[in-house]
Amino acid sequence: MRTNQLAAKVARDLSQRITARALDAGSHISAQNVADEFGVSRSPVREALEMLEKAGLVEKRPNRGYFVSAAGTRPVSPDILDAMGPDDSAVYQRVADDWRDGALPAEVTEQFLRQRYELTRGRLQDILVRAVREGWAERKPGYGWRFLDVAKTPEAFDKIYHFRMVIEPAAMLDPDYSVDWSMLAALKAEQQRLLDHEIESRSVEHLLSAGARFHEELIKFSGNPYFHMALVRVNQMRRLLEYRAVVSRERFVDQTQGHLAIIEHVERGEIAEASYAMRQHLAGALKGKAALLRTIGQGGQD
Repeated sequence: MRTNQLAAKVARDLSQRITARALDAGSHISAQNVADEFGVSRSPVREALEMLEKAGLVEKRPNRGYFVSAAGTRPVSPDILDAMGPDDSAVYQRVADDWRDGALPAEVTEQFLRQRYELTRGRLQDILVRAVREGWAERKPGYGWRFLDVAKTPEAFDKIYHFRMVIEPAAMLDPDYSVDWSMLAALKAEQQRLLDHEIESRSVEHLLSAGARFHEELIKFSGNPYFHMALVRVNQMRRLLEYRAVVSRERFVDQTQGHLAIIEHVERGEIAEASYAMRQHLAGALKGKAALLRTIGQGGQD
């Protein structure tokens, strides 16, 4: 993804947080913190902040950095969003849905996809890079792209959850289990932010990613990389069903409270209790959506 497109993505995300009041007027925006969150360098973050400054959403204060402006919490006009570049989330969703529903062949060329979805080469590349990152596409040797098998049915989704109910609690009981306290503190802070205000203001994609990050970082404490590799893979395989899920903000509240309860067990050194709480947490998440999955064929949230 090119730098200006990275900057546009960061700018769009920050603008949504500001106008949703997840960031209040006068709040300081740390370029380094934003860079760390998005996994990018400070250069595209600076570009993004300059975009937001031109749009009047933030103001730059000498020797202090960027702050949300008093006008920033008002709705952003479509013209300002267009100036930040196209938002391809909807197109990405269309491609993902078409693959999930069997409307795309397993192997395709870029020309085929560009014509089908009326995309420029650059926008298509961004979508395909995201599909690779989320585990359901890969570039073929030499020419073209291949879409990979993923969980496309409620039955496959069930099996993924049953697998997780085995490996995640077991990983916590591994003899080499060792808590990374700085990571645990970061996970707790993120989950608390979600519960305090972000569940109502952040995108579903962000909420799903935060949930996956909690589980994938926690399983690393086992010291066994194969637990982590397996969980990352099955999380990728269930993502397409999740994108079709009926969104319930209340379910995200329940999920986040469950995560914080598990963290509290770990903080107190109650690893056996944390393992049991993890299994109950996953079982509850699956039970809560089982009927929905079988009636509308859509995925879950945690």
